[in-house]
Amino acid sequence: MAIDIVKDYLKRWGRDVDIIELETSSATVELAAKALGVDAARIAKTISFKANNGAILIVAAGDAKTDNSKFKVEFGIKAKMLTPDEALQYIGHSVGGVCPFGVKENVAVFLDISLRRFNTIFPACGSSNSAIELTCEEIDEYSLNKKWVDVCKGWCV
Repeated sequence: MAIDIVKDYLKRWGRDVDIIELETSSATVELAAKALGVDAARIAKTISFKANNGAILIVAAGDAKTDNSKFKVEFGIKAKMLTPDEALQYIGHSVGGVCPFGVKENVAVFLDISLRRFNTIFPACGSSNSAIELTCEEIDEYSLNKKWVDVCKGWCV
């Protein structure tokens, strides 16, 4: 199971014990916010996109939406999300549990600046009922983030 891969991955920082396994689904931003009792914007959603050589992940605030023109300027390709089958194949996690931890080796992770307005955020941990509370500095380090990007719109400062 992908959550076991994430637990093993987060052990290097001693954070495997901090993964929250919920009784209910956290597969969408709304479900995760309700299950965790936090504002939906603090859910760090991980969106998987096709790239020339496989896939990339963008982690953004729960209230942010991909801005196609910003995406194209940043990455030089059209924003095209992976299908559920492709997400499992390229990323290693199923939709609903996609996260930036324990992903396949050739997957580049980028963090969107929409996350920076929060002290802590809640990304998934490889299953549709898991999360972990992290600071932006922690997700930056643990995700092996390539760089911070500005590819989203619709979020409020």
